[in-house]
Amino acid sequence: MMRDLQSCTLCPRQCHANRLDGKTGYCGSALQTRMFRWGPHFGEEPPLSGTRGSGTLFFSHCTLRCIYCQNAKWSNGGRGDDLTLEELTQRFRTLAEKGCHNWNLVSPSPWLPQIAAATAPLLNEGIKLPFVYNTSGYERPETLAAYRHLIDIGLADLRYASAETAYQGSDARNYVDAARASIQWMWNQLGSLECDDDGIARRGLIVRLLALPNRTEEVMENLIWLRNTLGPGVAVSVMAQYNPVGQAAVTPTWNRRITPEEFEPIAELVGDLEFENGWIQPCEEETAECMLGDDMTAGYGEVR
Repeated sequence: MMRDLQSCTLCPRQCHANRLDGKTGYCGSALQTRMFRWGPHFGEEPPLSGTRGSGTLFFSHCTLRCIYCQNAKWSNGGRGDDLTLEELTQRFRTLAEKGCHNWNLVSPSPWLPQIAAATAPLLNEGIKLPFVYNTSGYERPETLAAYRHLIDIGLADLRYASAETAYQGSDARNYVDAARASIQWMWNQLGSLECDDDGIARRGLIVRLLALPNRTEEVMENLIWLRNTLGPGVAVSVMAQYNPVGQAAVTPTWNRRITPEEFEPIAELVGDLEFENGWIQPCEEETAECMLGDDMTAGYGEVR
């Protein structure tokens, strides 16, 4: 599958960059995999983190330009360590040896051919953890289908409901159509969240929705879309942790956190729509600071 890098169309931007020849497209990714952090992670939703942690691999570079990205030095700035395929394989192996519940691929779409090549030896040895496809939602269903074997659990953002907000926030006018199409594809392939007897996720879809200042109606629109399109069985993870860092800190209407008064109608709507599974992050001033560290789902309450 490395041939997919010869004229890269992995993400919806379809840059056609010849990454095998060292060229880069919009995301800045070339041939050699770059990663800025990896290890057991305990800040995901409870069925992913469990008791031994989610085996998280944070890849550098990104297909979006979110003005509020907390990892901008790596996602847009490109910092991180370049890895050979053998080194990448070893990181997957180490996470399995540590007893992590899954392999959590964060922003993997620019690196799917390398991930497939690096994990193939482990799969051939019978070393297999569930793959968590941890994505901004900005994906092509065609790419997801081609790398279906790397997706056991979908953990997909649905950030916007309007093209203009998606452009302002992430430089991606086509985000809404792309994200909804990819989420619907994941739902059709994976279905509702399935957990083992210990409550650890093995398969299924979780959709994350981040409340943005002055734009909370878009979360509500997306919740209604999810309920009408996928039904009440889809697990939703409603987040209040928005933090105006980077460019957002100096951008009007983006430069503040969410207030409890803004967030309350969202939480009420989740109940009104009768989702059967999921989590709601509390929006309280005393929890705001803890949301800025690694524990990005601190204080989640269950939907039901």
